[in-house]
Amino acid sequence: MTTVLIADDQPLQRFGFRMLLESQDDMTVVGEAADGADAARLTTELHPDVVLMDVRMPGLDGIEATRRIVADGGRSRVLILTTFDLDEYAYSGLRAGASGFLVKDAQPEELLSGIRAVATGEAVVAPSLTRRLLDAYVHHLPATSGPAGSPASSPDPRLTALTERETEILRVMGQGWTNSEIAERFHLAESTVKTHVGRILAKTGSRDRVQAVILAYETKLVGQKQ
Repeated sequence: MTTVLIADDQPLQRFGFRMLLESQDDMTVVGEAADGADAARLTTELHPDVVLMDVRMPGLDGIEATRRIVADGGRSRVLILTTFDLDEYAYSGLRAGASGFLVKDAQPEELLSGIRAVATGEAVVAPSLTRRLLDAYVHHLPATSGPAGSPASSPDPRLTALTERETEILRVMGQGWTNSEIAERFHLAESTVKTHVGRILAKTGSRDRVQAVILAYETKLVGQKQ
């Protein structure tokens, strides 16, 4: 059973999410929050598998609430809900540690599958949307010397543990390649690619694929024009 906490300042929106989620045999709503402060507090108390997090809420917003939840080190994962798929807040949410984001007008099936994916440790942002999001807000990334895609004078410490193959795979992950596309490109079994991805996440300390893609941008493995 996947447990879910709904964080949204609109009662009707929360009601709609609750009705949808509780119609599923494998999901249950353990609580509701009307602002970010309540979301962070209830996450600590209830330990839900997934927090559906609205961005724009009174007081503490969803971005800061996400940051606090992730910093707490619990098992709860955050799925950002945003009005637009290129909303600047979605980028901030991913940087804060969210496991992905969905637009609020997504089909019910998309939301349900997204929750299930996040609950099992997967990212729910489609590679193409991840690419669009990061391309749109790549100017938020920390300034580094050298053009995108070029080796830095001193390697980023988060990448030093990666093998050459893992570095190559992280680069194409950042370019939006799926596991099947990576397998075809490098002539590998898809199960082998999944193993490589798992090792990349572990070695870089990335919570999920989305965080690894952000890392690829931050370290200039990929860039806006690549």
